Formats: sequence, C-alpha cells, structure tokens
Amino acid sequence: MALSKIRVEPYSSLYARRVDRASSMLSRKLESQRIYLAVKRFSDICISCLSLIILFPLFILIIALIKFDDPNASVLFRQKRVGKRGKTFYIYKFRSMVPEAEQLLDKLINQNETTGAMFKMKDDPRVTRIGHILRKTSLDELPQLINVIRGEMSLVGPRPPLPREVEKYSSHDLLRLAVTPGCTGLWQVSGRSTIGFDEMVALDLQYIHQRNFRNDLKIIMRTCLLLMGSKNAY
Repeated sequence: MALSKIRVEPYSSLYARRVDRASSMLSRKLESQRIYLAVKRFSDICISCLSLIILFPLFILIIALIKFDDPNASVLFRQKRVGKRGKTFYIYKFRSMVPEAEQLLDKLINQNETTGAMFKMKDDPRVTRIGHILRKTSLDELPQLINVIRGEMSLVGPRPPLPREVEKYSSHDLLRLAVTPGCTGLWQVSGRSTIGFDEMVALDLQYIHQRNFRNDLKIIMRTCLLLMGSKNAY
C-alpha cells in the first residue's frame, strides 16, 4: 500500500495534503522496507522495555533532583509534536526548564542561535540548574521510551518537530515527516545544536534513504557515547 493511500489523522488538512505530496516521492523506497520496519518495531519495544527496567534507579534519582530544585514543579514535561505524516502526539521529557518556559519564548525568539524553523539558544535563561545537566547529557529525553512503546516514536529516526515549526516547512522539509520520528538520529550524533536547520533536514533525508539495521545500531551506539556528555547539546 502506497503512503499516499494510508488513512492518517493529521494535525490539519493542510499538513495532510502537503505531506502526501512530499511522501509520494519516498513511497517505493519505504514499501521495500516492510521486513526491516517489522523487526525495527519489535526491537524498539524490547529495547525500550528493558531500558526502562535497567534505568529505573536513574529515573528515581532524576526525579528526586528535579523535585529538590523546585518542589512545586512537575517532574515530566509534555509537549505536542508532529509525527509521521503530520499526525500529532505528546512527547514526554524530564522537565529541564521553568514551568512558564513556553510563555517566555516570545521574549527570547529574537535571540535564536540557529537557522530555519527551529529555536536554539545556548544560554537559555529558562533552563533550570538540574536542567543544564539533563540537557547536556540528554537524560531529559529518557521518558520518550514511553513514546516508543506506544508506537508514536522509534528509537532511531528524525526528531519530531513542533507544530509551529512545521507551519514554516517547505515541501522538501516535509519529507522528513514520511517516517516515524525517533529519540535519536543522524542529526543528533552529527553535531546536534551546532547544525543548522537545512543541514538537519539533509541528514534526516540521508538517514531515511539509507536506513537499515546496521545504520540504526551505529546511531544507537554513538548516542550512548554522547550520553557521557556532549558539548554540542543545549
């Protein structure tokens, strides 16, 4: 079945039409990956469940540190993201910013340090004390293992963008929405915050066209090394 024939629940009908046009270019490539996708999904579930069990003590420690930093704030941060073919879902993270972070964004938008539709700021004043550590090590991303188990994300794939970012996408940019988004990907292990938007899209499309078990494993292994502390994460 071609991608353009699959029924989806898009963020908007506009997204659906634009994603359909863009995705049709990748249909033949993705149709040839049915076995890979089935095994990838099985691996995602197994690895995510095992990781949640092994990392449970770390989860408790992070929760305790977040509560120590701000006893009144929530531990988890939930944010709407755009996934495969424009379908939205809520991504989960350990909270690394002050509770009113979204409201403060408008005051900081002119200090954006990256290009395109993304917002990146190295010394973002919204980040908490423990948040700096979590973001530096990418430990704030660990709750996304829940998103993987639910099928909203994969372990490896393009990062899911915000709706306001997708509104600025060109048809070329929308190609990155043709597959299930991931917790980590080629962009993250290639420089992350030091890479501009156009370069990120290029890396995501490179991954989509070349994805296989070997490349997924290499990205996961490189991600584990980055968890020790990446100077490019902020």
